[in-house]
Amino acid sequence: MLKGFKEFILKGNVIDLAVAVVMGTAFTAIVTAFTNSIINPLIARLGGGGTIGLGFQLGTEGNEKTFVNLGTVITAGINFLIVAAVLYFILVLPVTKLKDRKKAEGDDAEGLTDSEVLVQIRDILAGGANTPAGSPEGKHGL
Repeated sequence: MLKGFKEFILKGNVIDLAVAVVMGTAFTAIVTAFTNSIINPLIARLGGGGTIGLGFQLGTEGNEKTFVNLGTVITAGINFLIVAAVLYFILVLPVTKLKDRKKAEGDDAEGLTDSEVLVQIRDILAGGANTPAGSPEGKHGL
């Protein structure tokens, strides 16, 4: 059990994940500072002359605990959209393009199902390694 854990830790995936979490947290702090410092004042200004912000009061005036702050909800939505856009354009889109490029270069091994790979391994072990490259058994050079 400890051997499997050691292999998991040493693969590098855990390190990559830890770095991604730290970078994501730092980026979220930047986006939050941006929205709190720039977007929130703009939304509060749209709410009118009051200093509280965009929203409405429930019950008695002057009690900040009963103020429904719509500006905070709008800011959270903007925050989410900024983070999602950056993640998409910096991570998802380039990785997708790399995968498409790799697939276009002829990496057909991804298109095989597990059953097809097992059949090819069986054929090779049974002496089918001498099959011509153009035949289905020798298609992928196994």
